Amino acid sequence: MLLEPIFQKRLVNMVVFSWEIFSRKVGSGLIKVNKEASMQLKYAYILQEMIPLTIFDEREKIEIELETTRSVNGKTREIDILIIGTDSTALTYTIAIELKCYKYLAASGNPRGAHDVFMKDVYYDLYLLEQYQQNNCADECISLVMTDYKTSVSPINKTAKCWDYDISQNAQIMASTNFTTAIGGKSQNFTLNKNYSFSWNRFGSYWFTSLQGY
Repeated sequence: MLLEPIFQKRLVNMVVFSWEIFSRKVGSGLIKVNKEASMQLKYAYILQEMIPLTIFDEREKIEIELETTRSVNGKTREIDILIIGTDSTALTYTIAIELKCYKYLAASGNPRGAHDVFMKDVYYDLYLLEQYQQNNCADECISLVMTDYKTSVSPINKTAKCWDYDISQNAQIMASTNFTTAIGGKSQNFTLNKNYSFSWNRFGSYWFTSLQGY
């Protein structure tokens, strides 16, 4: 995976392999994730540690930026993680990563709620990633999602309107689908221009998935 001769592919492989390491460490309890912020920092730390193993030429360079600001369609957006890679010929290749974490219990020990908002936000992150790519903010975009809420992956039924934003195992998103179902009292109107497929892996009490449009 990390021996891929093409630098751009090797960079993507670094992201995927780091996610696999992160998933297993969280699942085993070696990494504690309290919320999305700690997820971001601890995953970024693994990415940083992987850089020396990913570079095979002294002219290659990989930088990791957190909460990088970019202007998209006249609005300021913050990309959770932006990886900037430069190959041996001085060509630059960027990967934008958005992360989402939903834990069933809040710090208080009570159910967190707002699971419908989480589902919609997973879809909206995909929309933002597509916008980053369309506006030349990134060459490749990846969404990383984790949850300990089994209903996210294996729902008993899908009768609630929030399942218009289906994130369950094997759910498919077809390119050019427009999403308008209101969530949390807020109207929605965005279109995903790529296909996506949800494939969750379980480690310990958590499920993990990565999403790339095709």
